[in-house]
Amino acid sequence: MSAAEGNLQDHSQFFWRKLHSLTGIIPVGAYLADHLWSNSSALVSVARYNQVSQELQTVPWRPFLELGLIWLPILYHGCYGVYVWLKGKSNVSQYPWVGNRVYALQRYTGLIAFVFIGWHVYSERFLTGGRSTYSDVENAVANPWILAFFLIGVTACCIHLGSGTWNFLCKWGFVATARSQRVAGYVSAGIAVTLSLVGVLILMSFRFDWHPFKIYVR
Repeated sequence: MSAAEGNLQDHSQFFWRKLHSLTGIIPVGAYLADHLWSNSSALVSVARYNQVSQELQTVPWRPFLELGLIWLPILYHGCYGVYVWLKGKSNVSQYPWVGNRVYALQRYTGLIAFVFIGWHVYSERFLTGGRSTYSDVENAVANPWILAFFLIGVTACCIHLGSGTWNFLCKWGFVATARSQRVAGYVSAGIAVTLSLVGVLILMSFRFDWHPFKIYVR
């Protein structure tokens, strides 16, 4: 391989890795946060959850919006993440200790999240024809194995987003000093813990018909 071809390949890999990092935050990470936000309506009431679900299911141009803003970015991010996993090339090798630990965490949670999202989309989107209701999810998590898979999958997605946030900030040059990287680490950990907690509470709502914010219902 000539020097020119090597430089072209390096630039190509640089671009795709930058895009992979970016799509993990926007739109994939943003969609995860929004998805948890809308599903939090289960903590209010069954009727409220079904209402929010119906509103989302009847968004104009929904299939095209989902394809362009959700499914294709998730598919690219997931597939390229598997490619990076198989190549075994760290995106943060220049950040010892914290970087290597975060990278390892990101790899494992990423694989779990990829499998979980594929199953979740198939079971909640295609098997229901895109018309999933509260009772559909409630019936699913009544099975302890399905509930455990949900808990593991949702937590993996949230941790992956948290660690990916740290990686994104470092890779894009937003945090360059040791101090700023440490602060970014705390912020990213906060994102992972907060979203994981929200996800677990939502699942508990479905599993135990628990609605702690039902006081909002008039």
